[in-house]
Amino acid sequence: MGKLSLIIKREYLAKVRNKSFVVMTFLSPILMVGMVVLIVYLTKINDNEIRTIGILNESNYFSTDFQGTESNSFVKFKGIGLEAAKDSIQKMGFYGLLYIPNEQDLEQVASRSFFYSKDAPGSSLLNNLENVFKDRLRLQRLQKLGVSVSDFESVDNNFEIKTATFTGEQNLKGITEIKAFIGGAFGYLIMMFIIIYGGFVMRSVIEEKTTRIIEVIISSVKPFQLMLGKIIGTSLAGVTQFAIWIISAFVMFGVLILVFDIDPSALNSGAGNTPGLIGGAAYVAASDSAMQLYANELFRIPWIMLICFFVIYFVLGYLIYSSIYAAIGAAVDNETDTQQFIFPIILPLMLAIYVGFFSVFNNPHGPIAVGFSLFPLTSPIVMLMRLPGGIGEGGVPVWEVAVSILLLMITFIGIVWLAAKIYRVGILMYGKKPSYRDLLKWLKY
Repeated sequence: MGKLSLIIKREYLAKVRNKSFVVMTFLSPILMVGMVVLIVYLTKINDNEIRTIGILNESNYFSTDFQGTESNSFVKFKGIGLEAAKDSIQKMGFYGLLYIPNEQDLEQVASRSFFYSKDAPGSSLLNNLENVFKDRLRLQRLQKLGVSVSDFESVDNNFEIKTATFTGEQNLKGITEIKAFIGGAFGYLIMMFIIIYGGFVMRSVIEEKTTRIIEVIISSVKPFQLMLGKIIGTSLAGVTQFAIWIISAFVMFGVLILVFDIDPSALNSGAGNTPGLIGGAAYVAASDSAMQLYANELFRIPWIMLICFFVIYFVLGYLIYSSIYAAIGAAVDNETDTQQFIFPIILPLMLAIYVGFFSVFNNPHGPIAVGFSLFPLTSPIVMLMRLPGGIGEGGVPVWEVAVSILLLMITFIGIVWLAAKIYRVGILMYGKKPSYRDLLKWLKY
């Protein structure tokens, strides 16, 4: 046990004293926040672009239907032909031309209208233009059936059903997807941590093997102790880095509260408010804005619980995958030879990310989401996508979390036992590029 603790201490200090580790530990939060701010800024600039669209309307319809918006402006052409209008559009640098021909009735006008542009237009622009045609066509068809304009306007209203829990608390549209996205971000972090720190373990083993230092080390330490010490030491370095990031996030959150003059007590009090009931249906007071409601829901996410489980699933998931990385590092002589073994390791992580997003977004308690959150090689990621909804009633059942963690522990013990067999043989193998058949042989020794 004393030798194992020395190896853990050596690996831990070697990682945390590394200059790149120190720089990235303190620089990463700043870079991440800066990247988010940059994306928001660039998106805002991109949305501020106003597209000018020319309209050549030869019909007796749509004279006042196309109105300018924040992103689109319309310029009407009269008294010129279609080809002349196209040339004018291109010379003036407009985005496109909407041509509405002169036909006998509205149905023919709509079917023969065209939108011309230099490149394929975006779907949002086409949807806006198509909605104008759809509204006029719908109105005319209803008028033919005896429905007046006023009747049409009275029934043509958007409707969104209000939802609430049985206790009367307001449910918000899209909040499940937002929670899944937050959990997905934590899951993605776990995947990146596993890949990065697993690579550290593998490169460390390869370096010691190629420099023949390993021959001196294993003369006084068992290969299993050496492998486990590397894994645990690097894992502790990762937890240390993550803890610093969490503290930095709280500090930056405090700065944002001061800069934007946010009242945290308003969020806390708003989160606990339960809307009143009228006729058995929940309603939200008029003074509560949609943004405030979403802020309240985000504030109610069990962040402390989520962070604690992030650490648990990161450690367990990392211990499993880093054992495999260590075995691969021991089996090869250089990093180039590891490529044939890396993809099968990363594949479950990629599968967890993509399948997890699709399954959790659609149905966080469905069989696919539950199955992937219990399977040990994907549970560290998929389970974290489900946990923002809480544990217990309305969230992830307690037994699923317990079984998931138990399976991870059992899998870790099994994989470490198998990886140790490869490690103790491969650590002293030189000059041969191993194959999957060789690895299977080493498992039998």
